[in-house]
Amino acid sequence: MKKILAFIIFSCILFSCNNKEIDRPNVILIITDDQGFGDIGYNGNTKINTPNLDNLANESIRFNNFYVSPVCAPTRSSLMTGRYSLRTGVRDTYNGGAIMSSDEITIPEVLKEANYKTGIFGKWHLGDNYPSRPSDQGFDESLIHLAGGIGQVGDITNYFQGNKSYFDPILWLNNKKKKYDGYCSDIFTNEAINFVDKNKSERFFCYLSFNAPHTPLQLPKKYYEMYKDLDPEKVSNQDKIIMSEKDIEDAKKVYGMVSNIDDNIGRLLKKLDELGISDNTIVIFMTDNGPQQRRYISGLRGLKSDVYNGGIKVPFYLRYPRIFTEGQDTDVFSAHIDVLPTISKLCGLNLPDNRIIDGIDLLSNIKKQNRSFFSYWTRRLPELYNNVSVQKGDYKLVGNTDYNSPITDFELFDITKDPYEKNNLIEIKKTKASMLKIEMDSFYNNLIKSKNLIDQPRIIIGTEFENPTILNRNDAGGERGIWAQNEIYGFWRIKMMEGKYNFKFKFININQSSGEMLLEIGNKTFKKSSIVDNEGYISMNDININKGNYNIIPTFKTDRKNILPFWIEVNKI
Repeated sequence: MKKILAFIIFSCILFSCNNKEIDRPNVILIITDDQGFGDIGYNGNTKINTPNLDNLANESIRFNNFYVSPVCAPTRSSLMTGRYSLRTGVRDTYNGGAIMSSDEITIPEVLKEANYKTGIFGKWHLGDNYPSRPSDQGFDESLIHLAGGIGQVGDITNYFQGNKSYFDPILWLNNKKKKYDGYCSDIFTNEAINFVDKNKSERFFCYLSFNAPHTPLQLPKKYYEMYKDLDPEKVSNQDKIIMSEKDIEDAKKVYGMVSNIDDNIGRLLKKLDELGISDNTIVIFMTDNGPQQRRYISGLRGLKSDVYNGGIKVPFYLRYPRIFTEGQDTDVFSAHIDVLPTISKLCGLNLPDNRIIDGIDLLSNIKKQNRSFFSYWTRRLPELYNNVSVQKGDYKLVGNTDYNSPITDFELFDITKDPYEKNNLIEIKKTKASMLKIEMDSFYNNLIKSKNLIDQPRIIIGTEFENPTILNRNDAGGERGIWAQNEIYGFWRIKMMEGKYNFKFKFININQSSGEMLLEIGNKTFKKSSIVDNEGYISMNDININKGNYNIIPTFKTDRKNILPFWIEVNKI
């Protein structure tokens, strides 16, 4: 009865939202990085200290069957657009696969149609250059780090800080570098609170996207002290988890990082109360995928990168006191693609009508269960049948096999009865599995033809919006995963405006080596005999480029080695 009454109220308020702008709610979307389903007290972890998240869960609609992608950038693109990541051009976390097409319409862009103020604080991971930065995709205010994580190879401002990259970082405030003091999660929360305070009299969308507890596992000492004596193998009423010494140490650090996040969420929620805007503010909490390291995960199978539930099932809490006066549970199937449609409906706004929206408004479709959900992840384009799954109704088909494998090489689970995916039903339900395989093939054949996947997003160089442009390793493609290697082939997909350019190539771990710098742009190759200077740079200046789409392929040839720059700075003169 309570649920029925809640949805009657919900419908009335939606009608009001469509007619009175003043009735539209504020929206705060909080997402954490690599925090698993079991890294919260509410989900059965008796040792982790998360009182604010636990209280938020108690006050929220708890979507107990909520799913995301197995890794972070695909999840974030689906979250922002309501579309499967392949439609957006995002297929990976790096290797040139984490740039979202600029033609996508995002949550902040939808809300800006109703004059919302929009801000992002933390991790973006959908493109570090024009036209895919947060400022290009609907955010009025942005404070982010580059690449997938603070201190990763693509994060050129913090990479050289090593094991201290989470402290006193250099971040990007509205596309300009700025040095901050303190711990990263505290900094992002401080700025989110300032944004909320500044826009308290208007409607706002605040996207607080923690990069913690992603590796490197760095945290303030007081939070490590909270768990230094903990045995993470036994943190619940379930059987003891077998963990390596490294797993145990990592779990202590992760729990400390999560407790820090919890304290910061508490500060943000307290600010809403102080400002008197809690009742009309939607607060959503979720995580982007399962844990990277082995630890308690509420009994689920698999980790980050897996299509098993341990990799893709995450907590999702939606608090909206104006409509829902107490916490509720729902087992409706739900996913990251549903967030944009749900927020749009709650705010009385229309979805874009010129593209496929894969998600649904969860609250209006609370009883809609029989839908299909496709999940995959590889470092390359998706492959049949490599780490791929499809779920429909009670059943989930998992493929970790070859293209020509028989149906008996797949796994079939009744997720309702067996959420831990222990009982493979493939031998006794081959017909059901074959039907789901047809569904899987249909998803694959549709998504693999996506325009933004076939013509992958390009960084645009030489515009008034970004000059100079720094091309980092996160966005470089190549023969294999591009990371911190020196001797590796790599390139950047770009679109250049016509003009004259200067190039600076940054190298690391090369001590004033001499050789020949080669720069391929389209069908032209520019050469320069040079030496790497004391700061690790080689420059090539006054290069005329015609407007067009190109691959930039830089190579420094020395001592029979072909070395890829760590990053490239391109300046239109």
